Amino acid sequence: MSNLSLRTLLLACLTLMGCGEEGGDETGEAADAGPDMAATDAAADAATDERACDAEPIVQTTADGVDFVRTPDACFEGLPDWPYAPQYVEIDGLRQAYVDVGPADGRVVLLLHGQPSWSYLYRKMIPVLAEAGYRVIAMDHLGMGRSDKPVDIAAYSYVGHSDRLQRFVEALALLDINLFVQDWGSLIGLRTAGLDPERYARIAVGNGSLPVVPAGIELHPPVDSPDEIVDIPSPFAAIPAQQPPFYDGCERRPAGEADFGAWMTYAMKGRDFRASGVVEALTWFDLPSDEEAAYDAPFPSRIYMAGARVFPSLVNELPGANDAAWAGLTAFERPFLTLWAANDPGTLGACETQQRLIDSVPGAAGLPHDRLDAASHFLQDDQGPALARRLARFFASVPFGPGSRYCEVLLVQLTDDGPEAEVWGTPGINDCPAERWETVDAEAIQAETGALAVVLNGPRHWLPAGSSGAPPSEERRLFGELEMRLLAVLEIDGQQEGAPYVEQTVRRTTTYLYEAGGHAFELLAPDGAIYTMQSMSLIVDPEQRLDDLPALGERLELPDGWRYRARALDEDFVLEVEGEAVVLTDDLGNTYQRSRPPSPEGQPAE
Repeated sequence: MSNLSLRTLLLACLTLMGCGEEGGDETGEAADAGPDMAATDAAADAATDERACDAEPIVQTTADGVDFVRTPDACFEGLPDWPYAPQYVEIDGLRQAYVDVGPADGRVVLLLHGQPSWSYLYRKMIPVLAEAGYRVIAMDHLGMGRSDKPVDIAAYSYVGHSDRLQRFVEALALLDINLFVQDWGSLIGLRTAGLDPERYARIAVGNGSLPVVPAGIELHPPVDSPDEIVDIPSPFAAIPAQQPPFYDGCERRPAGEADFGAWMTYAMKGRDFRASGVVEALTWFDLPSDEEAAYDAPFPSRIYMAGARVFPSLVNELPGANDAAWAGLTAFERPFLTLWAANDPGTLGACETQQRLIDSVPGAAGLPHDRLDAASHFLQDDQGPALARRLARFFASVPFGPGSRYCEVLLVQLTDDGPEAEVWGTPGINDCPAERWETVDAEAIQAETGALAVVLNGPRHWLPAGSSGAPPSEERRLFGELEMRLLAVLEIDGQQEGAPYVEQTVRRTTTYLYEAGGHAFELLAPDGAIYTMQSMSLIVDPEQRLDDLPALGERLELPDGWRYRARALDEDFVLEVEGEAVVLTDDLGNTYQRSRPPSPEGQPAE
């Protein structure tokens, strides 16, 4: 049985047909990153960290002349609710720390913190996401957490943080990333995602933004004499441990927002500037003393704090930096969710900041955006488990609707009951990017799997506005560089010819919705049967477009007596089948399901 005949035979195999077994084979291991970007583990550098937390700092120097310090491992021992061993990626001679929790073959969730926190901020969320089956990666920005810490503030820059994040995800070969960002993690993460959107399956933001500032503007005066240490009152000193309400809905109560310039100065020069004081002030609930100490753990003395001190001042590097990233983000059509805290007193917590993203990013349309009660700026600490559960549901959602692009790989096997095909597809994972689809090699897959034959079915575009059916399996695997999940196992009747306009029977129970105001594209057979298009194929004609479908009949080589029509829908049209669906393809590979059987008298449809 040739691949060509199987392709035409199996084009009728669409999504939402059946379930497979759970599992997957993605390892999550880092790719070969080259000499300046090598993945390492905690044991590899243990010898340099076997010091007491209060030991004299050891200043090391990279090959490029960057002086840095490395927080001793002892500072991180016994932290509450933090059992995670660190891992590292070395970039330009500096270690970027992260934790990697959950199944290695799980879908990737990347969590990015802000300032002056570190990945400890996600301690309440990581277990929930990992238990939901995700591979959870929480990274420490340079100068924060367990990452190396250049001692000169000039070693840090906004674009530098973003570039390091890009190289980090490349070093770990992360694809189809589910991203959650907050605070400076959003300014860095959204910039990186906007410049390389194909890596990201879904994006969620909490109390964050991607500011676009014209080049040449100075947002705030630079901090004078930045290396001085002075006694400056904390801008957050007036906020009690149990935070008071700052809002009535979206209306800010009169209390006066701290001046950002004052915050820049305090972070840079303040003698009593500590990460714990900021996190405590900007959480709704009082932090226990051992958790406050955990936020301070990366910074046993001031020499370790250059990255935390300079972070607010990096706002002056925003002008001219984000135009291209904003263009990419505002073209992002994959799911984009905002989950804000209802009591963040800063600019990032404002309803207007959240609404700007909702209005600007196409993928935000129709999603359940929200503002969480009893949560402030560091909402991960205040509402971590609830936030993680929402994210788990969001990341698991299947945004698959009219016009969605997808691809399938069919693995044909000979079983005791005859030939059958495992149907693997991209729906709900990615939109089958062209550059990744090109890496899918049928011969290589056949050699790897031992399949009788391999059919590459795509790219295609889905037409119904909604669908339901048996829940698909969560089993996933990579074909080339393209992640897919197991959608169905299809029994093959070897007697079927698989030619265009020849009926085939597929065992499934599904309901497809075509919404009023759109069209149903139909084939009308001479015996009165009607077949409604389910998917448009790009296999035979890669230039075929959805806009071409109303006039498609002019291109089809229809059998005698057949007609094609584009039927305008005045009301919703539901195509429902239970047990068996009758399907066929046209000569361009577009697929159809029978929506009306032949008439008893064999009369053609009107």
